[in-house]
Amino acid sequence: MTFKHELVQLKELNTKSSDKGRFYETPEGQSYPSVTTITGLLSKASILAWRQRVGDSKADAITKAATTRGNKVHKMAEMYLRNEMASQINLFEDPMPHIEDMFFQLTELLDNSIGIINAIEAPLYSDQLKVGGRVDVIAEWDGELAVIDFKTSSKPKKESWIDGYFMQSSAYALMFEELTGIKINKIVIAIAVENNRSQVFIKDSTEYLQQFIDLRKTYDIMN
Repeated sequence: MTFKHELVQLKELNTKSSDKGRFYETPEGQSYPSVTTITGLLSKASILAWRQRVGDSKADAITKAATTRGNKVHKMAEMYLRNEMASQINLFEDPMPHIEDMFFQLTELLDNSIGIINAIEAPLYSDQLKVGGRVDVIAEWDGELAVIDFKTSSKPKKESWIDGYFMQSSAYALMFEELTGIKINKIVIAIAVENNRSQVFIKDSTEYLQQFIDLRKTYDIMN
């Protein structure tokens, strides 16, 4: 599969991390928290409870494995969409369990649904929302421009569990419109699942935006 690119030029952003999360520095000198730092507030309490239940050592090991898995699958998907997969065959060497299968789950979706690609792993920010971030993909999905976000999971997700994913992608849609003038109405969450089939959730980009704005205000109050 060879994908067609009409990439929008976006300025690269510097990042820094602190105990308050990851921050993006805009070309105008503003420092904004990342979208995922904001949406991370949704799971903070449950993560703390889980760590207490399983213990720090086991929690650290599980988190490290999940992070490694997610990063590698994301990188493989990125190279695939850039039409560079043939030169990145080393990504398949000594894979963690499930990584290759999860990658092929995504490629099946991409081959069937992706059209013209406007952005891949692109930096975004918004002076309106006062956040920054890096979107996985902005491209046509079944003929309509969409924010597309890749996730990996050890088990299938229920829609009620992933409000944070929808809020994240809705924020990216507004950030992209603010920087380019191009409006996006569709968000797509594509989840590769261990030992299972992939999941796709499609929403309107405005459905969760107010929830994100409210959560952004909560972050300011907490910090």
